[in-house]
Amino acid sequence: MTAFEIVAVAVSVTGIWLTATRRMLCWPVNLIACALYFRLFLDVRLYADMVLQALFGLAILYGWVAWTRGKDATGDVVVVPLRPAHAIASLAAGAVGAVAIGWFMSRFTDAALPWMDAALSSFSLVAQYWTARRHTANWLLWIVVDVLYVGMFLVKGLTLTAGLYAAMIALAVIGYWQWRMAEATV
Repeated sequence: MTAFEIVAVAVSVTGIWLTATRRMLCWPVNLIACALYFRLFLDVRLYADMVLQALFGLAILYGWVAWTRGKDATGDVVVVPLRPAHAIASLAAGAVGAVAIGWFMSRFTDAALPWMDAALSSFSLVAQYWTARRHTANWLLWIVVDVLYVGMFLVKGLTLTAGLYAAMIALAVIGYWQWRMAEATV
């Protein structure tokens, strides 16, 4: 555990909390968290997760714009149900991405856990896309992904980051509950 990791964890927790409570400030805070984790993952050779942080940066910019346009008359961010066909297509794209990234990482890099890292990265992109599109189901996917991330980070000796992802599971449960309540009022 380093001071750098501690800062990355603190910024990440703040960003996730702001997302769970549907506050626009979540986007710049999450962008900073991505930059911090990009560097941390580079240092520990989790390359797929490093690239994921760069892609998250782009997705955050997209989400920021989408949420700005997705407010109701009172200024609250509107939650949108996820259609089953869209969920299936997104999860299929996540699986294809996991195989493609895993194959590349296992063949051409010295990645520590290429297949697990690739799968979690790919499905994290799906969850991030669902977050940007304001789908409540994003929280359910984040819960599954984060449970697996906890194990991977413990294997890599990133105990504080594993703790962050355990906290993110709790925040995802809160986010799911709050977004379901908002969805019920739509």
